[in-house]
Parts: sequence; C-alpha cells; structure tokens
Amino acid sequence: MTQATDTDAQAEQRDAAAQQFIAALPHCRALQMRVEEVSAGVAVLSMPWSEDLVGDPATGVVHGGAVSALMDTCGGAAVLCHPTAPLSTATMDLRIDYMRAAKPRQRITARATCHHVTRSVAFVRAEAFDEDGDGPVAVANGAFTLDRGSSA
Repeated sequence: MTQATDTDAQAEQRDAAAQQFIAALPHCRALQMRVEEVSAGVAVLSMPWSEDLVGDPATGVVHGGAVSALMDTCGGAAVLCHPTAPLSTATMDLRIDYMRAAKPRQRITARATCHHVTRSVAFVRAEAFDEDGDGPVAVANGAFTLDRGSSA
C-alpha cells in the first residue's frame, strides 16, 4: 500500500468514526450537529441556530448549554480522531470560558484539537465561533478518558 493510500484510508476511517460518534449521541441529533471536518486529532463540528435553543427570547441568543454541548462533543470527536485511535472516550473535565454571546440566527462552529495524549488521558483545546467570526464565542480546555481496548 502506498503512503497516499494509507493517508486516504486513515482519513476515511477518521471521518467514519466522527460520523458514528455524532450519530450515536441523541443530544447531537437533537441539536442537529454535523461533522464539518476531521483530521488527525482535530474535529470541526457545527450546529444551526434554532429557536428551540434560545436562552433569552428577548435577544434570540443561543443558550450557553447548547454551546457547551457542541464544544464537549467536538472535543470527544477530536480525541477519537487522534492517531492513537482510542476505541472510546468520555469527558473527565471541561472548562469553558464564554467570551461573548453568539449572534442570533447564525450557525455555531466548534474546532477542537487533541494536543497531548498520555496512556489514559487526552487533553483538548477548543474554540467556538458564529458565522461573523468576530472573535470566539467560547474557548475550552478539557481532559478526556481513553479506552484503547485490552491491547493497550
């Protein structure tokens, strides 16, 4: 197998893993999350604005809990896309700093990077932006468990 084929196969495997991860979680379906992009240790997920997600009807701003769910899920997807290929992951710790309100009626996109992996823990950084891209809506740092199966 050539290196290009290995890269293509790995990319397809990462995309399939991210798609399965999102499809398996009921809250992802409820929030209409979609996978925008995946690469080695990186995931980009988005969710559309929805009136059902509004936290303040007077402003139309999406509730912080929906943004939190997007960022947490994106972090987990980044871990699953890491080259160490864990079988599963779970959030151990997640700190989210909300920088500003997302603009009403705009899709929110989160990008997470798994930047360090130990034997049993993966560390992730993430940012969420609305369509304006005027600085992040939120930033996050998290730690996620790693399950590599019995061979690890």
